[in-house]
Amino acid sequence: KNMNAKRLAGLLAVMILAMLAMGAVQVMAQSDNMEILREKVLADKKLLVAENMQLTDEEGKAFWPVYDAYQEEKSQLADRRIAVIEDYAANFQSLSDDVAKDLVDRSIGIQKDAVKLMESYLAKFRKAVGDKKAARFYQIENKIDAVVNFELAAKIPLAQ
Repeated sequence: KNMNAKRLAGLLAVMILAMLAMGAVQVMAQSDNMEILREKVLADKKLLVAENMQLTDEEGKAFWPVYDAYQEEKSQLADRRIAVIEDYAANFQSLSDDVAKDLVDRSIGIQKDAVKLMESYLAKFRKAVGDKKAARFYQIENKIDAVVNFELAAKIPLAQ
């Protein structure tokens, strides 16, 4: 189990660097390059989930289609989040009250939609792998999200 924890930490670090790079690359790269990087991050994440879910073959057959659909919808939320961050970066030096309000409202909307997404998929994950492994999956997702959020918080300056 300690080896899994160390491996999890290592994979998380790789994912975080890739996610941060994705933000930088998005500004500079063409959409094809961005899509390649996104696919790499998602593949690394899927590997991380696979290593920590400990699924049987039968569970895997039920779990992975649900996981893929969930991640597809979650990536749409990530796109919206990136747009908010880009808008903040573009307006950071001269942030007006109206723009600040819009950014906060959009950010909270994304968070609400993320919770709705989790709720909408919970029964599907439970059906695929049972309550305990569905809980494990949400724990893994929450850990990944927490690390990404921490890195973003460390990199994004406070509004002036």
